[in-house]
Amino acid sequence: MKINIKYFIAFIVLFIIEVVIALFINDKIIRPYIGDILIIVLMYTFIKSFIKKEIRFLPIYLFAFAAFIEIIQYINILGLIGLENNKILKIIIGSTFDIKDILCYLIGSIILVIWKLLISNYKY
Repeated sequence: MKINIKYFIAFIVLFIIEVVIALFINDKIIRPYIGDILIIVLMYTFIKSFIKKEIRFLPIYLFAFAAFIEIIQYINILGLIGLENNKILKIIIGSTFDIKDILCYLIGSIILVIWKLLISNYKY
């Protein structure tokens, strides 16, 4: 398996940005909104780092995955299965449902779709 270095570097940069946002920024715009928008792009760059084949609907799949995670937060899946005190799962899945998060994931997915359209037009 060959790593796409451009996507991998983008992933590393976005990952560092996400960590900085999570650890050091506690405002009303960047942390709650920009971080959620960027997470979709982060996941996209990670997948594209390792998968060369074009996945046409990848931004939509990522949105569906992120929305699914948000929905399982809403139904309190960790509480339902008795793992509400598991700190690692709480970090991975999250614990607070917010419909605005889903909107941010949608915006991130739209940004990716627009970016993919622009890139494909520049190739010709």
